[in-house]
Amino acid sequence: MSTQPPEGSPSAGREGSLEAPTRHPLEWRTEAFYDRAALDKELERVFDVCHGCRRCFNLCNSFPVLFDAVDATAEGEVAGVDKKVYWDVVDNCYLCDMCFMTKCPYVPPHPWNIDFPHLMLRAKAVRTRAEGLGLREKTLAATDTVGALAGIPVVAEIVNAVNHSAPGRALLASVLGVDRSAPLPQYHSRTARKRLAHLGTTAEPAAAEARATPDTRGRVALFTTCYGNRNEPQLDEDLAAVFEHNGIEVALLPSERCCGMPRLELGDLEAVAKLKEANIPQLMQAVRAGFDIVAPIPSCVLMFKQELPLMYPDDADVRTVATNIFDPFEYLMLRHQAGLLRTDFKARLGKVSYHVPCHLRVQNLGLKTRDVLKLVPETTVDVIERCSGHNGTYGVKKEYRAASVKIGRPVMTRVENAKADHYSSDCPMAGHQIESGLTAARAPEHPMRLLRLAYGI
Repeated sequence: MSTQPPEGSPSAGREGSLEAPTRHPLEWRTEAFYDRAALDKELERVFDVCHGCRRCFNLCNSFPVLFDAVDATAEGEVAGVDKKVYWDVVDNCYLCDMCFMTKCPYVPPHPWNIDFPHLMLRAKAVRTRAEGLGLREKTLAATDTVGALAGIPVVAEIVNAVNHSAPGRALLASVLGVDRSAPLPQYHSRTARKRLAHLGTTAEPAAAEARATPDTRGRVALFTTCYGNRNEPQLDEDLAAVFEHNGIEVALLPSERCCGMPRLELGDLEAVAKLKEANIPQLMQAVRAGFDIVAPIPSCVLMFKQELPLMYPDDADVRTVATNIFDPFEYLMLRHQAGLLRTDFKARLGKVSYHVPCHLRVQNLGLKTRDVLKLVPETTVDVIERCSGHNGTYGVKKEYRAASVKIGRPVMTRVENAKADHYSSDCPMAGHQIESGLTAARAPEHPMRLLRLAYGI
């Protein structure tokens, strides 16, 4: 098995290490990054290591696709696999990062230097640069643009009606390849930014003196996110209500764009760069004005905490934003540790079946959402640390829908069998994916909604 690290790798020549996993910056602005022959060589090297290990067989569908292809060859080796299969492996990767974070024993600083998700990202970027994106990919990834159009008054009602009608779903399946059974979001013309306009923006003077802690400033800029703003504005409303109840000043950014994660998942790195140029100055203005940053969607927080710093390792503003953006429950737990979180809850929650999204797990925060919910009296939290199978746009595409449901089935079964008073996920899209697999119709409730219910506010 060829296991040598790639020539010039930062890990080349190392003897192995017990150090914590580390990530190398993406060399996406170099021509070598897009060299197809070099990419093919690295894909074969990494796939050879994965074939010899197979610890990730039960994560996403990329690994079964690879292993089945290897097993079908006469030699039982990666060298005998048709290169076309490589792209099936790439297309089944949705960059959840769980193989890197929880399974792979060969991640850097190991001399084999395996970063499977970022190799898949490189492959997607090479293809996108060479071939561009099709209509489906452009449409599904343009979350802010589509949201703005679909959120126009009257248009929103029409879009929602079409998305939930048999003829409309048939049209979406035909034109965009969206599976008829996949959950689709609602669109709201009264967005979160409109509903929370009374909060003011980070460009305005602070409302009051904040109670800072060593880790938090006590005032936050809310990055509402495309999904939170247009699809489930209640997410941002609940977050603002809970934070204000705890004496934390909340303000909106003067403007915001998509975080870039949908484009990253397609390898459209130039589009990610344009979104970064729009967002980072706004976020830096908030930090300079004395605000921390929070966002209700784990993928958006991860984008600013991990992916942009790896794309721009020498950008001081990107690094500053990364150190000042928080998962909401991470922030609340930091306040609790400083004795500043209110625990005068008015209602019990009972049993909560709680799903931890992949893009929250890979932030290595620990189970902060669980820890905050457990502060509520007469509340138990059943934690589910498995992938829901939704994974951005992957779970809505008709060719991957069955695989996404299979991946999420253990989570759906756990929720079904728990018979809890509530079931919840920090990722609302994961929540609806779970909902789509339950025998009896029952909507998820976001953890921030549950906390607001417990406070009685």
